[in-house]
Amino acid sequence: MKFGMTPENPLERVVDRLGLAPRPLIETQMAFTLARIIMVATKVGVFEALADGPLPSGKVAATCGTHPRATESLLFALAGAGYVGVANDGYCMTPMSRKWLLRDSPSSVADKVAFSLLEWDWLERSEDFVRTGEPLDIHDTNTSTEDWNLYQRGMRSMANAFAGEGVRRMPVPKGARRMLDIGGSHGYYSAALCRRHDGLRAEVLDLPAAVEQAAPLLAAEKMGDRVVHRVGDALTDDLGTDVFDFVLIAQLVHHFNEDQNRDLVARIARALRPGGVVAVLDEFRPETARDAGQLGALLGFYFALTSESGSWSAEEIASWQAAAGLDVARRIRFRTVPGVGIQSAKRPR
Repeated sequence: MKFGMTPENPLERVVDRLGLAPRPLIETQMAFTLARIIMVATKVGVFEALADGPLPSGKVAATCGTHPRATESLLFALAGAGYVGVANDGYCMTPMSRKWLLRDSPSSVADKVAFSLLEWDWLERSEDFVRTGEPLDIHDTNTSTEDWNLYQRGMRSMANAFAGEGVRRMPVPKGARRMLDIGGSHGYYSAALCRRHDGLRAEVLDLPAAVEQAAPLLAAEKMGDRVVHRVGDALTDDLGTDVFDFVLIAQLVHHFNEDQNRDLVARIARALRPGGVVAVLDEFRPETARDAGQLGALLGFYFALTSESGSWSAEEIASWQAAAGLDVARRIRFRTVPGVGIQSAKRPR
């Protein structure tokens, strides 16, 4: 899957095929303009304003507390991009925006889109990163409470895009009773897995600041004592011996370097009961740039900028699991989210 310059009529298709259109201009100015207006529209509440039916731009502005003329420009641009529709009474929702951008939609990624405003600031450091090789520390303990809150809500929102297929295909051992969710903050994966597997209970291990901001998100799952937070540090905590049937690491290993990941997997292997399973859910780095595709290549740069290391290939993750004495399983490739999957391994009985 990729995004970019998409011709909208026969003439534009010919121009595109002949290489006559200035693609770099379209994929810079137009791309960042579109990205920014989607973020702004989500933040000010445009999609919520249109949830109950079409409205003229003036009423949208009144509902959102925004400037009427500027709001008309925003809606006009969103309509051109397919994020809102045009109706006799003004502007309306599209099926796509109703599914993904309404906050009360089960599939909503609205908080992740709002979180992208913070990611925008991170990406402004791209040149510094390329020149110096120094990545950002987005989990810095000095990060503001507001940013931690936005980060946790964004991660919880993004889980909506992965959890459906991820939970359905997660290799939880039959009869599993105790689960550890490492770096799971919001606890959404744990809650969904515990609902799916009777008798399963989960502990969600994360940093103190993450747990503080994610506590209301976990409470909203209404899982009582079946899913609880455990304050700690994945890089240093003793995880115990022979205590867990299933360990999940979802979208975390790209923040750690190879030595840290090898040590983490070794500690997990000791913590698993015989027959227990560890599953790593993440965006896998393709082996070569030719194999990466647009999304895989862009995510590789993003994680390199914002973490200690960057994305890892499924083969590399499997090598850590094998080195820890685990039996490595075949990778699970997601069908609904390209490049994402699960690399799991089992402790021998």
